Amino acid sequence: MAAKIKKGDKVVVLAGKDKGKTGQVLQVIPSETRAVVGGLNLVRRHTKQTASQDAGILTKEAPIHLSNLAIADANGKATRVGFQIKDGTKVRVAKTTGDVIDG
Repeated sequence: MAAKIKKGDKVVVLAGKDKGKTGQVLQVIPSETRAVVGGLNLVRRHTKQTASQDAGILTKEAPIHLSNLAIADANGKATRVGFQIKDGTKVRVAKTTGDVIDG
């Protein structure tokens, strides 16, 4: 199955504590069907000191399940993704506007 959400896509969170917020996908984890979105789903982790980093409480992004994310269209609203063949290549298309999704 072709990936509907890819690294670099602008997405909207549909459910959870960050519902309604938008961000950019930093990483997709297909084996867990999750994605890391920049600035969203922030968690705090207590870390020990290592040779390369100091001890302390770090804030970082946690993965969000792909079912709770939707691609943001040109208007910034959530949209579903379809596929079309344009100029001999398969491209992702926003269902709401019909625009090609870059990425």
